[in-house]
Amino acid sequence: QFEGADVFIGVSAPKIVTIDMIKSMNKDAIVFAMANPEPEIAYADAIAGGAKIVGTGRSDFPNQVNNVLAFPGLFRGALDCRARKITDEMKMAAAVGIASLIEEKDLTPEYVIPSPFDPRVAKKVAEEVKKVAIATGMARITE
Repeated sequence: QFEGADVFIGVSAPKIVTIDMIKSMNKDAIVFAMANPEPEIAYADAIAGGAKIVGTGRSDFPNQVNNVLAFPGLFRGALDCRARKITDEMKMAAAVGIASLIEEKDLTPEYVIPSPFDPRVAKKVAEEVKKVAIATGMARITE
């Protein structure tokens, strides 16, 4: 059911979404087609269908949505404080850390997610994860 939708988030199989499906969504729809290595709909097709913001798991298009954004910093933060386990709160902290790196004035349809190659990403994620691990009692080292 795409008709009237504002957002599509896909994590399933390649090429299962059509331009017509995107056209049936609301104006300025957001499409995150994250099946890898081939998304549910090609970046160009989602744009042609009227999506305003498109992200895929691919590095050759804007807004790469991939675990490579979170994993290095998530593990660094957990290891730095010797976390007992990685919790949902720590994963949320990683997401918030990633999101905090783009200032509102810099947001564009092609830039809503920082690049995995942005050197700030892993450092910020590690800081946020460690902070939450300490605050929630998951850290063995609290300094």
